[in-house]
Amino acid sequence: MADWLDKPRNENAPLAGLKVLELARVLAGPWAGQILADLGADVIKVESPEGDNTRIWGPPWVEHGGETTSAYYHACNRGKRGIVADFRDADDLERVAGLARGADVVLENFKPGGLAKFGLDYETLAKANPALVYCSITGFGQTGPRRDEPGYDFVIQAMSGFMALTGEPDGDPMKMGVSISDLSTGLWAANAVQAALLMRHRTGKGQWIDMSLLDCSVGLLANQAMSYLATGENPPRMGNAHAQVSAYGVFPTSDGKVVLAPANDALFRKLLTVLGRDDLLDDARFSSNASRVEHRAEVDALIAQATQEWSRDDLLAACAKAAIPAGPINDIDEVFADPQTQARGMRLDIDGMPSVRSPFAFSDAELALEAASPAKGQDDPD
Repeated sequence: MADWLDKPRNENAPLAGLKVLELARVLAGPWAGQILADLGADVIKVESPEGDNTRIWGPPWVEHGGETTSAYYHACNRGKRGIVADFRDADDLERVAGLARGADVVLENFKPGGLAKFGLDYETLAKANPALVYCSITGFGQTGPRRDEPGYDFVIQAMSGFMALTGEPDGDPMKMGVSISDLSTGLWAANAVQAALLMRHRTGKGQWIDMSLLDCSVGLLANQAMSYLATGENPPRMGNAHAQVSAYGVFPTSDGKVVLAPANDALFRKLLTVLGRDDLLDDARFSSNASRVEHRAEVDALIAQATQEWSRDDLLAACAKAAIPAGPINDIDEVFADPQTQARGMRLDIDGMPSVRSPFAFSDAELALEAASPAKGQDDPD
């Protein structure tokens, strides 16, 4: 294997020089690795001879680097180098162990204890590399009665309470439109890795990070968790309504639906004026957010009656002029056609591969966005 530094990355990226070994596949671990790669880390992705499972999660398919690979794979592996290693082969295993000895960070998402038999667990690697930050991502963590169970996003969304909160009140529980448990775990993991690196700067020592999809999903319950903890009652599914704010939701216009989010009394009063309902300004039912929540059905009905007299674009323009939070409900093509999305450069094209930029913008640093996802084994020695 070539030296870690044979392909220097953007030296003005925040994590330039950081060496990350990724022993991860599917989404949560690779998502964390892609974040670190975008921030400038040199990430080497290690795949088995069979390859990351997501390479065959199509359609849709992408032709790139001489391979036909799923678009899904390219969503979470940008900016990495790639090697193939069979842990059952002694030479391959030693090559990976050597990379770990020279790494700052190891990311892995094997089942608890799954890498110990190969000598790639934290305790073994830390003996040779005590400064190593080792991040394990599993469904349920390294402890607890479920530690040995596999973790899948859909199952975790169900178990964590997400699905109980998502969907119409009289409908079935629903998962989210993206793999939110996997993605949030990747985000938490990237944050934890950088925190451990800062601590290493103070102490000179690395450590083991234990990230669980279930923990991370429960951590995202935020105000809904506090609602339960404060009252002892389960928050209900509310569709597009907000549990603590009214009016706040999806409303009809003559040619489509919009989201209106006047989240305080002053904004709600502005909305009444825009909609030509100044006659309601002194109505006690609508004078405070608490009153509006109490009379939610009446509030929503009155707002809907008024908004359907407007065209979508005219209503959004009027709300923008009055500084009332509002927006269209975009399909994905409309997202990437939006002038704001385009102005922020969220779509990338790297070596002929479309992608989505990590949403970091620094005043004195750049992202490292020079390479698309690696072809399988593209950095193996000849």
